Amino acid sequence: MNSEQAQQILIENYLLSIGITPVKQRGYNLWYKSPFRNEKNPSFKVNRSINQWHDFGSGEKGNIIDLVMKLHQTDSVSEALRTIEQAVSFPQLHSFSFRQQEFSDGITDLEIKPLNHPALLELLRKRKIPISIASKYCKEIHYRLNGKFYFAIAFPNDKGGHETLNPCFKGCIPPKEITTFDRKTSTVYLFEGFMDYLSLLTLQAKQANISAVVLNSVTNLEKAIPFLSKHEKINAFLDNDEAGKQALLKLQKLNLTVADISKRYEDFKDVNDYLCGKKMEIPQAKLKPKRLKF
Repeated sequence: MNSEQAQQILIENYLLSIGITPVKQRGYNLWYKSPFRNEKNPSFKVNRSINQWHDFGSGEKGNIIDLVMKLHQTDSVSEALRTIEQAVSFPQLHSFSFRQQEFSDGITDLEIKPLNHPALLELLRKRKIPISIASKYCKEIHYRLNGKFYFAIAFPNDKGGHETLNPCFKGCIPPKEITTFDRKTSTVYLFEGFMDYLSLLTLQAKQANISAVVLNSVTNLEKAIPFLSKHEKINAFLDNDEAGKQALLKLQKLNLTVADISKRYEDFKDVNDYLCGKKMEIPQAKLKPKRLKF
């Protein structure tokens, strides 16, 4: 874990992991009894909107690394990073390689509600996805996994599972499955991830009337073929990487009518990067983004 990754972890989650809970909440601010002294009235504030703490008793303030260094009385940033990583172990994408039943058995206190958490709304803002669009397709999920607390944007799949996205990780609440939107159209749109689908709807809202399938992982392509095959034409909004190319090739070998839409954002890894204007880091002349047409 590096400093940038550590600062994406919410201070409230770190404090929770070491048994420190807030006394009250006022707007975006959580108030705690200071972890640095005994007190009756809370004087330690965590601002959730900027993920910063302020100890009014001493006047000190800072980010999560500053907090951990002070709590553990160390001047070593690397030591603080190790402490944070051990305390708040977010499940990375590769963590879901173990059996789904084992994962499901470890989940408790699962709660699904409308999108509202400041950190998740900020994530959507950075990805340039309007809350009004995200709220139609996604929820906010909170749960405990093996005793640790997590929260994320949740995108439902066809079997009751959810793809999850947080500023620190992306993963899945099993079962893993594709997500389909059958709108009885002759054309179907194909996406690898739900953020790409939301990005297209942000660019052109009317595309919500077209059937679509989100793989939620390119490894789910086989599961999507029966649904794709029901349509006369497939518009493939796949990633501009090797996995995306292989998925496209597989569809073409099945003699399905596939249009490679990724050529229209060839300077970008995916549709969300196109929306955000984030080009792939390869040497090339600056080009004006092409307008997506259908």
